[in-house]
Amino acid sequence: MGNLLYTVAVILVILWAIGFLGFQVGGIIHILLVIAVIAVILRIIRG
Repeated sequence: MGNLLYTVAVILVILWAIGFLGFQVGGIIHILLVIAVIAVILRIIRG
C-alpha cells in the first residue's frame, strides 16, 4: 500500500509540473501537489 501511495505522489508531482509550466491549469493542480507532498512526507515518516 505504501508503494502505491508513493507512486501516486510521484505521478501527481509530475502532473503538477506539466500543468504549472505548460498549461497553467489553475488551482486544482496545486491542491493535487499538496496531497502529493503530504503523501511523500507520510511515506518518509513511516519508513
